[in-house]
Amino acid sequence: MKCILTVCSEHRHMDWSGLRRKAGNMKNLLSTKEVAALLGVNEKMVYYLVAEKGLPATKITGKWLFPCHLVNQWIENHTVNYPEMPASQLGDQNLLVIIGSNDLLLDQSLALFNKSHADCVAVFGNLGSMGGLRALRSNLCHIATSHLLQENEAEYNFDFAFRELEQMPAVVNFCLREQGILIQKGNPKNIKTVSDLCRKGIRIVNRPLGTGTRLLLDRELQKTGITGDTIEGYRKELQRHMDVGIAIFSGHADAGPGIRPVASLLNLDFIPLRWERYDLLIKKERFFDKNIQLFLGILHETGFVQAAQSVDGYSLEISGKMIFPGESKKEDEPLDRSPEPVK
Repeated sequence: MKCILTVCSEHRHMDWSGLRRKAGNMKNLLSTKEVAALLGVNEKMVYYLVAEKGLPATKITGKWLFPCHLVNQWIENHTVNYPEMPASQLGDQNLLVIIGSNDLLLDQSLALFNKSHADCVAVFGNLGSMGGLRALRSNLCHIATSHLLQENEAEYNFDFAFRELEQMPAVVNFCLREQGILIQKGNPKNIKTVSDLCRKGIRIVNRPLGTGTRLLLDRELQKTGITGDTIEGYRKELQRHMDVGIAIFSGHADAGPGIRPVASLLNLDFIPLRWERYDLLIKKERFFDKNIQLFLGILHETGFVQAAQSVDGYSLEISGKMIFPGESKKEDEPLDRSPEPVK
């Protein structure tokens, strides 16, 4: 983020020591004027940063307020030339930490890993694809899981990884998954396309910002000219694919974005949107760490293949293979075909 050094005259005589004490207290909220002073910009720029750059804010009784700790995190996330954190930050060499987008097959793979390797424990943090990349940047995990569709709608993850990490990680495909819209069995609301979600009487549940599934839904809505807030339930965010499926199965929602394996397990109907690449991102200097190589080995075991075969919506066509920008397919050839089935 470009720093603006000139502070408006109305901010020159502020109590900076008091402001810093406020910013250090996670329970405090800053006003628009205080955030403007903290960032060295005018108040109009603060509104722009909220609307266009994702500056965290909340509107209470018509007044914008800014949680101090989230503003600090936002500033850190937009820092360029972020210093490398020491590799030792991850601590115990017998611990494998994976953070990012959640997946049913990944859950089963972690169980297989922990069963096969009693001297190493694998754990997962469900922070969404963007959360995984940021955790990888800060050396909070060994592997990030991600399925972020790029602007050209032909590639995944590389552009996002470069922006967050500034050094391209190793990218290994975990699986291909079919993304779409989960709907109730028998399709009682006659939902056929994404544009039907804005019809009166249809309630959805959604995935959080920063997840690849939410990114895909928002892009599909944009293509139809629909804004999310015109859809009932658009702001009701659930953390896991299975949570979305259960909400629909139980009748608390009519539809929601998700993957076909959830529809297969819960006997829901499914409107396909596209096949996607769900990848593992690993810093190159850690790629040959023992616990990482042990986990990658799981992708070639019979138990992993059988787990993928147990539900519809997975393909292992390129599972375990290293992926490079532009190599997996041509830029004008999106991954919307049906890949080879799991064998």
